Amino acid sequence: MSRFAEGTRRRQGRRLDTVLLETVRESVLAGNGPVTPSTVAAAVQASGRLLGTAGALEAAESINAELNGLGPLQHLAQDPSVTDIFVNGPDSVWLDRGKGLERSAVHFDTEQQIRSLATRLVSAGGRRLDDGSPCVDVRLEGGYRVHAVLAPISTAGTLLSIRIRREEVFTLAELRERGMFSEHVESVLRAIVAHKLSFLISGATGSGKTTLLSTMLGLSHPAERLVLIEDAAELNPVHPHVVTLESRHGNLEGGGALDLGDLVRQALRMRPDRLIVGECRGAEVRELLTALNTGHTGGGGTIHANTAEAVPARLVALGALAGLNAEAVRLQVSSALDVVIHVDRSSSGRKVASIGVVADTRAGQKVVPALSWSRSGMTYGPAWPGLAARLSLAPLEVDDYPQHDDLLPQAGDGP
Repeated sequence: MSRFAEGTRRRQGRRLDTVLLETVRESVLAGNGPVTPSTVAAAVQASGRLLGTAGALEAAESINAELNGLGPLQHLAQDPSVTDIFVNGPDSVWLDRGKGLERSAVHFDTEQQIRSLATRLVSAGGRRLDDGSPCVDVRLEGGYRVHAVLAPISTAGTLLSIRIRREEVFTLAELRERGMFSEHVESVLRAIVAHKLSFLISGATGSGKTTLLSTMLGLSHPAERLVLIEDAAELNPVHPHVVTLESRHGNLEGGGALDLGDLVRQALRMRPDRLIVGECRGAEVRELLTALNTGHTGGGGTIHANTAEAVPARLVALGALAGLNAEAVRLQVSSALDVVIHVDRSSSGRKVASIGVVADTRAGQKVVPALSWSRSGMTYGPAWPGLAARLSLAPLEVDDYPQHDDLLPQAGDGP
């Protein structure tokens, strides 16, 4: 077959698929019941198209994805290693499997197809996407968090960003086996939870903050009550007593909104043993620090920061949004926050880059390293002896450290 004939056959196939899609769409939407995989399969069979058993199953799956799922992106989401999918245009679909963005072979036929998918997904989340509301963020059943932007806000047309929440939660041992940290660091993380130190997990987008936080929360004592506050529910720790509160956007008139700060105040009346803010990114940091200062130890959350050392300045910036000056934030943080765990993502995957202790120094409030990861392995910093004492871990002499490359201090590797 010539290249031209092959291309013609593919275009005809796409047109036929479009005809079938519209036929099935009209059929299932004309019914009174919900659109389910079984009703889609029945409509495909009733269409009279001679597709064969395998072809009918493939068509039903594809059409169901168009009507109920993520359309052409559905099979990408079915890959358990995919955490994010990005659509920048018909021929620009990207995904993240944990080692950075990679281009996908998936494509859309037209810009309108992307916009139709985005509109349907946003509508399924109870909101609307149109010229009057061109930027929307919604959470959908199945663990999808969808963010959509329309033109002309986006100069490239409709943009889609999909974050996938996996129901599977890794254990610390599984994260260690995947190379996120060493056995020694695992013991430190376990001790932080067991001794109810308040902590923040810092890092950039996609570095694994939420994954690590979910896993660590699962180590909490079964008798403890965990109250989680999130903008969009993503944390799913394996624990018998978890309560999740999710913020709510305002209606078209701007009423009915509940932000994270409101939810923290409500959570304090729910007798939490551990109070967690999924992501500190606004004025809610004031309520969280207040809660951690009034007996709610062992709580914390995540925060966006390029390094652990940048966390104090980041907290000051967030505190300013709540009307707190730098000195007020420093005083709150000094008694509220114990440890900062920083995670990073490199070409080799996600890693715990450092564990530091919040301390007031002559140069100001800093996160002093206790453990730091470098290419030559894990090294001990000046805060390690004090942290080890708080965690009931022996602060061994250098000569007594376990003989592992990732534990021994290396020459020339400062904290």
